[in-house]
Amino acid sequence: MAQAKISAKASEAAAQQQQQQQQQQSGGQLRGRFYRSTSMADRSSRLLENLDQLELRVEAFRDAASAMEQEKETLLEMIHNIQNSQDMRHISEGEREELNLTANRLMGRTLTVEVSVETIRNAQQQESLLHATKMIDEIVNKLLDDLEDAKIRLMSLYGACTSDVPAGPIDQKFQSVVIGCAIEDQKKIKRRLETLLRNLENSEKSITLLEHQKSSVRQSCNSKQD
Repeated sequence: MAQAKISAKASEAAAQQQQQQQQQQSGGQLRGRFYRSTSMADRSSRLLENLDQLELRVEAFRDAASAMEQEKETLLEMIHNIQNSQDMRHISEGEREELNLTANRLMGRTLTVEVSVETIRNAQQQESLLHATKMIDEIVNKLLDDLEDAKIRLMSLYGACTSDVPAGPIDQKFQSVVIGCAIEDQKKIKRRLETLLRNLENSEKSITLLEHQKSSVRQSCNSKQD
């Protein structure tokens, strides 16, 4: 009997010890999971903060590349305007040839710089961009037929792209198309229209100056005949 009681107590003690060990292990696992969870949250927070900072740098990088795209367009336009300016027509042939060589060299060096910022578009934005581009191209293709009408139509398109109070009528249809484009495409469409209008204005000045010169020549000839 004594031996049985001793064995029973030993078994009970062993059972209690095993139960305590299990509880400790269970508590340790819970504490371990808790600590791991806290550590994961810290890491996640740090990673998110890094990504937020990188997002700012990515946007700044895209803005800088877009600025370079615009600078390239501006440089090419300025070189082209110099080559086709009235001043170039009123210098000696040798000087004009030398200046054109310099202008061509500068244009060539400008064209060696390739900058491209791709715009992310959905299907609707892509369709709107194609539609807007087609509407502008249709006017450009008819520039030589009627310069004044083309200028009026381009101004109505430009008025649809600007938040300022337009000087003339707005093409409502074009405005609805542009609104469907991506924001970056809207800016590019506006820049293209600005460039076209500047070129038209320069062309009008050249034509006016040329007509004035022709009139002066005719008056001079008539005076000599009198």
